[in-house]
Amino acid sequence: MRRFSTISDVEIKELYTEKDLKNFNIEKDLGSPGEYPFTRGIHKDMYRGKPWTMRLFSGFGTATDTNKRYHILLERGQHGLSVAFDMPTLMGIDSDDPRALGEVGKCGVAIDTVRDMEVLFRGIPLDQVTTSMTINSPAIVLLAMYLVVAEKQGVSFEKVGGTIQNDILKEYIAQKEWIYPPRPSMRIIQDMMVYCTQHVPRWNTISISGYHIREAGSTAAQELAFTLADGIGYVQAGIEAGLDVDQFAPRLSFFFNAHSDFFEEIAKYRAARRMWARIMRERFKAKNPRSWILRFHTQTAGCSLTAQQPYNNIVRTALQALSGVLGGTQSLHTNSMDETLALPTELAATIALRTQQIIAEETGVINSMDPLGGSYFVESLTNEIEKEALDLIQKIDDMGGIIPAIEKGFPQKEIARASYHYQQQLERQEKIVVGVNKYVQQDEEPIETLYIDEKTEKKQITELKKIKKERNEQNVVKALQRLKKGCQGKENLMPLVMDAVREYATVGEICLSMKEVFGSYTEQSEF
Repeated sequence: MRRFSTISDVEIKELYTEKDLKNFNIEKDLGSPGEYPFTRGIHKDMYRGKPWTMRLFSGFGTATDTNKRYHILLERGQHGLSVAFDMPTLMGIDSDDPRALGEVGKCGVAIDTVRDMEVLFRGIPLDQVTTSMTINSPAIVLLAMYLVVAEKQGVSFEKVGGTIQNDILKEYIAQKEWIYPPRPSMRIIQDMMVYCTQHVPRWNTISISGYHIREAGSTAAQELAFTLADGIGYVQAGIEAGLDVDQFAPRLSFFFNAHSDFFEEIAKYRAARRMWARIMRERFKAKNPRSWILRFHTQTAGCSLTAQQPYNNIVRTALQALSGVLGGTQSLHTNSMDETLALPTELAATIALRTQQIIAEETGVINSMDPLGGSYFVESLTNEIEKEALDLIQKIDDMGGIIPAIEKGFPQKEIARASYHYQQQLERQEKIVVGVNKYVQQDEEPIETLYIDEKTEKKQITELKKIKKERNEQNVVKALQRLKKGCQGKENLMPLVMDAVREYATVGEICLSMKEVFGSYTEQSEF
């Protein structure tokens, strides 16, 4: 007999009734949109007042190439920018580093110095757009570059708005793009939190990311638990840095995955808001209601996209995006149909953007706040995911917090088990992926994809050599020496990194200077 369950393998009953909500308190657990505990959404009028921010994660080749794409997307109705960096930049190395060979500009835009960042945002006033930057270990360097570009544009830091991912804890858990050990990495994040609290009030210094945890194979409840546990770790770090919780908590934001199990994802978002509100008010005694609010960006599930029958990915993305909207997201990125094969073509990116616009303008789903609220099924599933996530957070607390849990390998093991279990279900056809393990087509026509050729790498390295030749090398050396001295002490590192950036020090030079003090990190693997 067939067993019905979610993608996370939560068993689903045939019918849900009021009996499944025996202990459910409508006022305490559900409430109204814009009111604690925000189960139904963080704004009173939700999308009636303002639609979610429509973003596409974009970046390829050189800064010049990506700048052209940004202007096209803005002209076609995108609200904000979301920067994808190439692998060398993500790992804190330069385009001319031997380890970067063959990777420059391939999976995102190559950024070596602040000159590249100037070109990236040429013709885009930084006081008129919000920008999201997906970068973690070198995040302090890229934020410094962004702020220096704002300076060069004559834009006050008080008018600069956006988000930098800067979520190093999830790197150790899932994505594995780190440079330094966990504890010095947290010191860097503390310095960024303090600096932006004092000088860049509209900037979100951390986007606490469950997206990559889910992409690594976690269940919905694991994504929720480990993401909120990371959030607890960052709040504790801010308090330890001397900040009052209400000074910085309103600027924290989250980033979740929108996977293919429609109702499970909606329930996850609802549980996330309710859990975070209670964590902030009860655990951290935050008094400002804005500190209780979980604001989140959503991206459709890259891991659900298939190379087989890629046009199916348009349908997957549309349904995943709809779950994010019905779940109350503040910002949304829709994947392009070709992203499992290459970086998106202009056509594929436009279709992904139009998907969001059709949901917003044609479906009517924005007319009513939280239209699924009160559903026996949705509320029961919300409660179930919340309970499982709280149990995992308690285990992490019992280990002494998220950093000791990471050092013990707890989240990593849990995700590995879940991922293996799902793979077994696919192989047994207990779970279906259309075009992969069912409804397979033998003769598929390949689609056109974007190709980044080797000329991009040569062009980037030539420009980098030119900048190194033109800059004042003595000033660069002095700035890097001051940075290393700051790493050895307790001085806030953000101004020191900005000074190095102004002298056209490279991403690799800055990260290496810090690495010489902080050291590197090797994960203890278990089999």
